[in-house]
Amino acid sequence: MLAEHSEIVLCFPPMKRTFALRTSVLMLLALSSVVHAKEKVASPTLIVVNQGDHDISVIDPAAGRQIATVDVGGITGHEAVVSPDGRTVYVPVYGDSGVGRAGTDGNRMVAIDLASRKITGTLQFDHGVRPHCVRYNSHDGLLYLTTELDQTITLVDPHTLKIVGTIPTGQPQSHMFVLSPDGRFGYTANVGAGTVSVLDIVARNKLAIIPISTNTQRISISNDGRMVFTADQTKPRLAVIDSTNNGIKTWIALPSIGYGTTPTPDGRWLLVALRTNHQIAVVNLKTLSVARTLDVPAIPTEILVRPDGRVAYISCSGKAQVAVIDLNSWKLEDLIDVGKGADGLAWGY
Repeated sequence: MLAEHSEIVLCFPPMKRTFALRTSVLMLLALSSVVHAKEKVASPTLIVVNQGDHDISVIDPAAGRQIATVDVGGITGHEAVVSPDGRTVYVPVYGDSGVGRAGTDGNRMVAIDLASRKITGTLQFDHGVRPHCVRYNSHDGLLYLTTELDQTITLVDPHTLKIVGTIPTGQPQSHMFVLSPDGRFGYTANVGAGTVSVLDIVARNKLAIIPISTNTQRISISNDGRMVFTADQTKPRLAVIDSTNNGIKTWIALPSIGYGTTPTPDGRWLLVALRTNHQIAVVNLKTLSVARTLDVPAIPTEILVRPDGRVAYISCSGKAQVAVIDLNSWKLEDLIDVGKGADGLAWGY
């Protein structure tokens, strides 16, 4: 390859100069096209769902800044997922209230094209269902959407935005949902019921209901699929469910009431949002105990770990910011300004 400032000297006989010049121009244009093509290659993108602004933030994580916002239709969305090709963000439109509270009942999910930053499709229900958490199942290529008021998980074809099935949860307020790594089982945190529903994804039925507390929030699963975690909202503790027998394996004591949780890709740690303490607890998954805590801005809600496992992003709804934590040094690396009520996070390309 030529150095950036290399000088090209063309020496041709007079009769061939015109042809040679044209050839050289074409070569330079081709090189320019390659350079521009490289510039247009998609880069990693962080999506933040802002409840208070009824939109999503599109974040350039390398630059550490918001580069765009997209309205989701004037009503609040809470969660999102990005398609495997990185082109589309799916946002359920929940309504204008919190779980179990009076307010409007959302009845749709929108598909947003990241390139044009416009809504390009809508799944419309014929009644209010309060759609909340959406997950992509790589094993069957479907979207799994919690539809709270119907006490179901709704299965959606992401290409047509058509409903292709439902799975009953058997409980009210099935708010958050997680899939097992093999895509065979699903688990919902049923907030006001204080339970976890265990679902057979293949047979599309409910297998079990596990009592946790009088109120529980958020849910995650270990990388090997053996442990499921949900946070008791009445005591500072985390329930650890054994997925082999669908019973509570143990409890993890926390410094304060927990909320969103997520494991790191290496399987060593579980990160837990402590909303009242404005901290993240780091749980050692071998000892099932808290190893350290990290201070973050007010009301940490959801945690997303970058695929390479080096960085965690935490939506902090009390400060309209996303905290960036270096998972090697366990230090707060950056704060990214986003919208009001920052909540759901998703990673795309």
